Amino acid sequence: MGEKNRQIGHYSSSQKILLVGEGDFSFSACLARAFRSAANMVATTLESQDTLWTEHWSSEAHLEELERRGCLVLYEVDAYEMHQHPTLIRLKFDIIIFNFPHAGHYSWLCERDDELTKMHRDLLKAFFKSARGMLSKGGEVHVSHRDDYPYYQWKLKELAEKAGLVLKEKVWFEKSNYPGYHNKRGGGIQSNKKFPLNECYTFKFSLKHETSHELKPACNQTTSTLSDDISDALNSMHLK
Repeated sequence: MGEKNRQIGHYSSSQKILLVGEGDFSFSACLARAFRSAANMVATTLESQDTLWTEHWSSEAHLEELERRGCLVLYEVDAYEMHQHPTLIRLKFDIIIFNFPHAGHYSWLCERDDELTKMHRDLLKAFFKSARGMLSKGGEVHVSHRDDYPYYQWKLKELAEKAGLVLKEKVWFEKSNYPGYHNKRGGGIQSNKKFPLNECYTFKFSLKHETSHELKPACNQTTSTLSDDISDALNSMHLK
């Protein structure tokens, strides 16, 4: 008999999951605890390991748990071009999660400023384009995001559509559904502090054309495990 399929929120231990832009890795750790194993997960951050200890000192326990449960943790993964990362380049995922994306905090800018809004939109535009090619057949991109002012001006749906993704569902984000998750500001200013979530939703996007010739699912995608895929990708890197 195979291992029991475990679920939390929108996510399942049977899915191959990529987490992008993790703060202190508390969301990843929450999923790992619920699944009892994190072998189906890859969790990433833009930060280097040294910078992470400085900006998100609360990450230590979460990273220890992820390692213990078999999660692959990758540092310095840029959401703008994550599909080019040497470990991720050959992998496909059922779910790609980016919780509360943010282009950074700047002392001379506030959230309602057009300049910062453009930076956020540029980040999401690049993320959607990168994520699109990393989805397995039937896969989804999930972005949890505030939908009150000024955040709705980022226009997630329009940006996703330009990348070839369509909004499949928009559901209320309930933080209490993910015990132990602490959303972090990031961005270099008071990085480890939380921020008010207010009116938040998870936007679920899927590919517009599942039968597109551009889609090239990984070999044996329906039977291989994520750990097998990771091993194959790493072995390929070493052989070069």
